[in-house]
Amino acid sequence: MDPEAFMKLRERIRSALLTEAPGVLDAPSRWERRVRVREVVARLLERDGLILSARDAARLVGEIADTIVGLGPLEQLLRDPGITEVMVNGPDRVYIEREGRIERVPLALESDAAVRHLIDRVVAPLGLHVDEARPWVDARLPDGSRVHAIIPPLAVNGPTLTIRRFTRVPLTATDLVGYGTIDAGLLGHLQNAVETRKNVLVSGGAGAGKTTFLGVLSSFIPRTERIITIEDAAELRLAQEHVVSLETRPPNIEGRGEVSVRDLVRNSLRMRPDRIVVGEVRGAEAFDMLQAMNSGHTGSMSTIHANGASDALARLEAMVLTAGTGLTLPAVRRQIASAVHIVVHMVRDASGSRRVFEVLNVHGLDGDELNVAPAFAPDPNFEATNGTKLRREWR
Repeated sequence: MDPEAFMKLRERIRSALLTEAPGVLDAPSRWERRVRVREVVARLLERDGLILSARDAARLVGEIADTIVGLGPLEQLLRDPGITEVMVNGPDRVYIEREGRIERVPLALESDAAVRHLIDRVVAPLGLHVDEARPWVDARLPDGSRVHAIIPPLAVNGPTLTIRRFTRVPLTATDLVGYGTIDAGLLGHLQNAVETRKNVLVSGGAGAGKTTFLGVLSSFIPRTERIITIEDAAELRLAQEHVVSLETRPPNIEGRGEVSVRDLVRNSLRMRPDRIVVGEVRGAEAFDMLQAMNSGHTGSMSTIHANGASDALARLEAMVLTAGTGLTLPAVRRQIASAVHIVVHMVRDASGSRRVFEVLNVHGLDGDELNVAPAFAPDPNFEATNGTKLRREWR
């Protein structure tokens, strides 16, 4: 069947299905809804006397099910385990990340309105809504993947959707060494730091592997300890049994009900934690995290966006200074000097590989300045010795 005829048939059958069998979407599970779509499509084809080849019939059912039950043309991308990120910049500009590299894919939606409809299909089951009053959303899908959507007027060129894939098999410490991401000796140093309750800050740019590395470091926490994790969108998957995972909540349509990272950090202090793991500090919650680290919750960890280990400490200073605490810069530095023991900086190189680039030990204050010393600083031209790309679990 030629493409234009197939597209017309697909739209006609899809419209008939939604008109004559709307209850197909009432099935409790996604799998059951797809089965019902298949049954209804077969019945409609038989009723209209249409005979298709097995290949065309399978494609017709699949595309209609993807459109009605799933995310349309994006479904084929989300079924590919090698894809770590899907980015829809517009109806005809769809990109993916695979093995750390971004590439454009030959997929297209009909219009900006189709992208908006796709965004609504993603966020509506989560109880969220995007409109001109609140033109963005950041949330977690049922499978753990993260989704971000932003629409005009903030997105100048049209609605944009980004899905960061959830991966079921996390990397281990052995994987890190095997992929040339970190030296075994340095990993042992960091393992000892975690076991001896040093506070660790993991820094890096977007997509450098901070969250994954934080998860690996967390695996060194003794299983007898109570861990509270705090994230915007829950991604950390800790192997320990005694873990309480907390997740922020955006405001509702009326602008009420927001629960911030700062709110959760404060609540976690009342939950008898041995360690607090904050997925990322990016604002006023930095002060509360430092307070927690300085008040008996040693061995805590977090990540921060930064261009280097020293830059991470400078950003932490700025966050606390803007948190409305009234602290002076020397007072903030005293807080950081007593709270943060180690900064691990991650990078992603041109090949897409993520690696530990720098580790700083913080040794208190030297006058009014933080006293830091490099524990590890590889040659800038360092590459993974085996040349292997990191697996897709990195994010």
